[in-house]
Amino acid sequence: MNHIKVGDQLKIECYKHNGYLDRTSDEATVVYVDDDKLVVANDHTKLTEHNGNSHCTNEPAILFFYKKYWFNIIGQLKSSGLFYYCNIATPYIIDGGSIKYIDYDLDLRVYPDGGFKILDRNEYRYHKKIMKYGNDLDTIIQKSLSELIDMKKQKIGPFEENIVLHYYQEYQKWKNKEIS
Repeated sequence: MNHIKVGDQLKIECYKHNGYLDRTSDEATVVYVDDDKLVVANDHTKLTEHNGNSHCTNEPAILFFYKKYWFNIIGQLKSSGLFYYCNIATPYIIDGGSIKYIDYDLDLRVYPDGGFKILDRNEYRYHKKIMKYGNDLDTIIQKSLSELIDMKKQKIGPFEENIVLHYYQEYQKWKNKEIS
């Protein structure tokens, strides 16, 4: 766990298969950590894209990173309901105060009504070709997408009812401690 504890502030760095830094996030407050997963939260945080452009997110988010799964899950608390944005990505590592992972393009978008859509298949096929993802990696990525969809359908992990709200409340407690 690299001595990470609840309340710690981390950055998030998303890389591509070729080692290219794709995007960064300035704020992630640890709200839960164990040997298998790390849960962090942020609200209106600055995201910087690979081209230098940056913007702030529009809502609070709870992010779930895993040591064993090849995906991470973002619960977005929008005014119109709870959305999820799920990245097929390597298990995370902590390095120099940052959560780091490699993003493999395929994403799963889950809507408040439970519907979902797989995103960026063309981007995945393109990067698979130009970055030479091997067959073993492709198998891991496809299996991980299936595992993620199964978790969503079974409503377990981050898709469990009220779990995102629970972690958001924990985050608010930490934010209130910082203010006082």
